[in-house]
Amino acid sequence: MSIGLLRVLAQRKLVSQEHIEKYQAALKESKPVLPMIFDDKVISPEALAELCSTVFNYPLLDLHFFPRSSIVGDVLDELQMQALRCVPIFRRGKKIFLAVSDPTQIQTLQKALFPSGLTVDLVVVRDDQLSTLLEWFGQSNVSLIKEMGMDASLTESQAKTMIVDGEEEEDGPVARFIQKILSDALNAGASDIHFEFYEFMARVRFRVDGQLREVVQPPLQLRSQLASRIKVMAKLDISEKRVPQDGRIQLQFSKNAKAIDFRVSTMPCLFGEKVVMRILNSDAASLNIDQLGFEPFQKELILEAINRPYGMVLVTGPTGSGKTVSLYTCLNILNTDDVNISTAEDPAEINLPGINQVNVNDKQGLTFEAALKAFLRQDPDIIMIGEIRDLGTADIAIKAAQTGHMVFSTLHTNNAPATLSRMLNMGVAPFNIASSVNLIMAQRLARRLCSACKEPVERPPEQALLRSGFTKEDLEQEWTMYRPVGCDACKGKGYKGRAGLYEVMPMTEKMKAVIMSGGTEVDISNIAYEEGLVDLRRAGLLKVMQGITSLEEVIATTNE
Repeated sequence: MSIGLLRVLAQRKLVSQEHIEKYQAALKESKPVLPMIFDDKVISPEALAELCSTVFNYPLLDLHFFPRSSIVGDVLDELQMQALRCVPIFRRGKKIFLAVSDPTQIQTLQKALFPSGLTVDLVVVRDDQLSTLLEWFGQSNVSLIKEMGMDASLTESQAKTMIVDGEEEEDGPVARFIQKILSDALNAGASDIHFEFYEFMARVRFRVDGQLREVVQPPLQLRSQLASRIKVMAKLDISEKRVPQDGRIQLQFSKNAKAIDFRVSTMPCLFGEKVVMRILNSDAASLNIDQLGFEPFQKELILEAINRPYGMVLVTGPTGSGKTVSLYTCLNILNTDDVNISTAEDPAEINLPGINQVNVNDKQGLTFEAALKAFLRQDPDIIMIGEIRDLGTADIAIKAAQTGHMVFSTLHTNNAPATLSRMLNMGVAPFNIASSVNLIMAQRLARRLCSACKEPVERPPEQALLRSGFTKEDLEQEWTMYRPVGCDACKGKGYKGRAGLYEVMPMTEKMKAVIMSGGTEVDISNIAYEEGLVDLRRAGLLKVMQGITSLEEVIATTNE
């Protein structure tokens, strides 16, 4: 903070003489003054930004909505940005726009940028947002990208030699860039990392809370080096670029930290291999059933179904809807010393002590069907099959459920009633379905509203709410609807984390009779609704009424 900004605060009578003397003394000792001003509650960061914008006639920018990948990284280095407390956010011709919280330092900034030949213009931002951006930039990949750019002239064969044989394998800029990307993805709570290469650009994206967002654009010339380095880490064939490959990486980011597993998939595309890395977070196994977001009556139905001595529990939903976590939560409940639990997965995503886990391998003949046959010779009590893909697997799973075993599995269908018709279409006999299935659960994941910044919003007109699925009884109750806003805690998104939406359908005697008589999916749905089924849309609306998510998010997630 400069003496000029302190003078503005004094002129506006926002600061007492006692505080002025205190801050002047701190300025003489080169101590940061703005944190002191905020701690003394003289003015808030938001009010200071608005004041500076008004007094000095500079535009005001909310950095929550500024894409960090757009930072101009070749004008000032990291140390200069930290010292000057500014970030170059845009360049137009010979003019550079700097984000600052103290615009009275214009002359200092002009002097610093004079050697570049650029004209300085300012944009005022909140000081706390600027601090967050500077902290992120200090830890970002910009310096690594510049360092990698020095090697961009390498030919593909040189790059391959460097990666495989050279001393740079662990310490080179490409390796450190990938290590930083993986670390950043973990810190951001990402579930997947996408390395994508196009004709004129390359990019890295994270999937956070179900949404993809770009985080950095590495030099395009290094696409082969980046892909090859990841393939080396995953023990894949770097010379094979014509077919997809799958592998796995296990990394420990600090001495005492637990190892993190990454599932790697490569896919040949027009302009290079796309690489997607799924972060396999074993912490998910510590979730208990109360943390998943079931309504109380749904929880009771699930516990009753999984604690039966035999039968089948099926979980359905698209990829990334949380099916694995739901299944493992059930297995955790049943995982005691007196039961034998075996699972066949593609691949095993969560390691659980006390459970015998098998990775299926179709190339070697270890399919779901083969694993299931082997399990039945291993004296099992509980079996989990990652997915029922064909009639052979379905038949063996049903026979296991009918002969005293509890079987868990997944299918890819849109809702619970559709799962039964899917099994019928596979060729499973109606009698086998009716006699083996205990419960079917469909699920989705909806983004949670950020608890730090969500704000109440007036309810839409009654007719609009009724069309969305609310009932007259819902609208007569007292509850508050919220909307997303955006803050530092949620990175300006308005959402942080996800909540499960569940459709839990137990197999009742009436449903069994309809299945046995050749009933259709519609017939089964009608009975389910008659018996009180809460479908995915209704489950989402209950979360809206509880203030957990927004109506827009529920509609987008359950709009089928």
